Amino acid sequence: MRFSKTVVSGVWLAAAVAAFSPAASAQLAARSTEEWLKTLDSANRVAKLRIDDVVAALKLKPDSVVADIGAGSGVFTVPLAKVLTAGKVYAVDIEQGLVEHITKKAGEAKLTNVAGVLGKFTDANLPAKDVDLALIFDVLHHIENRTEYLKNLAAYLKKAGRIVVIDFHPELGPHKNDPTLQVTKAQSQAWFAAIGFKPVAEHALYTDKWFVEYAR
Repeated sequence: MRFSKTVVSGVWLAAAVAAFSPAASAQLAARSTEEWLKTLDSANRVAKLRIDDVVAALKLKPDSVVADIGAGSGVFTVPLAKVLTAGKVYAVDIEQGLVEHITKKAGEAKLTNVAGVLGKFTDANLPAKDVDLALIFDVLHHIENRTEYLKNLAAYLKKAGRIVVIDFHPELGPHKNDPTLQVTKAQSQAWFAAIGFKPVAEHALYTDKWFVEYAR
């Protein structure tokens, strides 16, 4: 799911011991996998995600390698895997239950190009440095140490790799009364600049979210 002071789309379970620490409890927002799935897969939420439009906007090649960061219930993972006929998707989350849910979901869809990855709070923990695109959908504001996480994530990308962030405009999102769970485009650009990335494309797909692609 997510990995910060609260969590939402994906949940991130680092380890059994960490799960009982105050910091981990805060990041996991004290919800079970089943509770998260009810939220993440609700028809109302999914209808607003515009999944097919997002996937189309990414203009992925069939052999691309994509990291779905904070993959949650896999609402983006499965559509991405279907497009990447010669590529693969890393479904990254910090909760083991969600990672297992996605791999099971992929198996039921007969998709063999999905790899579930148990992430860490500050590191996607990917198995290889072969990523063409990392998608961070409605997750960045849940990451507590954003600069460290993005720096670590960038190390898994190929030289021409992209990181795509889609997040709420603070005044229009569900956390407008909590500044710690808000991320603006300007803040994001500064964090990416610190790791040598810059905006290379922006998409006006949503009214309540911003959608920016970053690359070196």
